[in-house]
Amino acid sequence: MKKQLYVLSLCGLLLAGCGGENAGADRYGNNTHMYTNNRRAEVLDQGEEKKADKSQRFGFVRHYKSPIMGDRSAKNDHEAPLDRQELAGHISRISTDLPNVNEVVTLVTDEEVLIAYETDTNNRELTADQVKRTAMSFVPRFFHVYVSDNKMLMNDIETLSSLNTSSKNSDAAIAAVIKEMKKSPQGKRMNESENENGETPDDKEELRHMGQ
Repeated sequence: MKKQLYVLSLCGLLLAGCGGENAGADRYGNNTHMYTNNRRAEVLDQGEEKKADKSQRFGFVRHYKSPIMGDRSAKNDHEAPLDRQELAGHISRISTDLPNVNEVVTLVTDEEVLIAYETDTNNRELTADQVKRTAMSFVPRFFHVYVSDNKMLMNDIETLSSLNTSSKNSDAAIAAVIKEMKKSPQGKRMNESENENGETPDDKEELRHMGQ
């Protein structure tokens, strides 16, 4: 047994020696048969380490109220930038983890989330509520969320994705799709002051002017 271990150790040393001449070793001592730019690899490794370190940090900000009463000069600074594409991706992915939800399309506008999904659920109301609340957990509280298990609306929502906040008649197009979505279960009311979609009485009045 000792003889076998000695032979294996000797082979390992020989392979290490050959690797040093012909291939080189990585920073963990593992041999590789690929020639690389060691300096560039080191920089990339450091970059990955920095990226990992950044993802593990806590988020912390200290913000002071303006000493000038009624100052609204920095009003726009209070609006957190949203990556709508990233939000739509998160909502769709998490929604497909829900029971009986097999496919999801999500559109995030400047104040609405439209979600159409394919499901084989026996409780449409419960599934609608789960999908809606999943979306609510990702977006700012002033957003309204509309859901539908009508698969035909998936294509309509995809069509809306070609628009943007400055597109002509975009509000009317979105309102038309939302009107159809509301024919499907929307889940439970969010609370006493907000309906199933997170709309308040003031919101509903504003939406009426938009045709929703």
